[in-house]
Amino acid sequence: MDNMLRRIVLFGLLVPLAIVLIMFAVANREVVNVSFDPFDPAQPALAVRMPLFLLIFVTLITGVVLGGFAAWLRQGRYRRATRGLRNEMAGLRREVETLSSRLDAPHGAPLGGLPQTDINRMSLQPPVQ
Repeated sequence: MDNMLRRIVLFGLLVPLAIVLIMFAVANREVVNVSFDPFDPAQPALAVRMPLFLLIFVTLITGVVLGGFAAWLRQGRYRRATRGLRNEMAGLRREVETLSSRLDAPHGAPLGGLPQTDINRMSLQPPVQ
């Protein structure tokens, strides 16, 4: 059901957007000069002729890509912090597993390299009733 609703919304948004973009391209199909020479507008050293809609689409796509790249760069510290926390969590999980296995060891078995006498001295006696 969720997949069908997603398709309906997708087509409900993409079809009108495509129609608007096609209408925009047809309305702005005249060729324009794009000059990259600010010193001589009459005889530019580097100029490109292209349809106006293509210029606008290329500019829009370039802006989206550059904006996404800038956002990705700004979020780098959060990704680094997440990676550090993941590594710390993995270390803590290993430590918990090690400590759990020590607790599950049979009574009287040496724990973690402690001598047997230290374990007995550290053991608590059950309460007297």
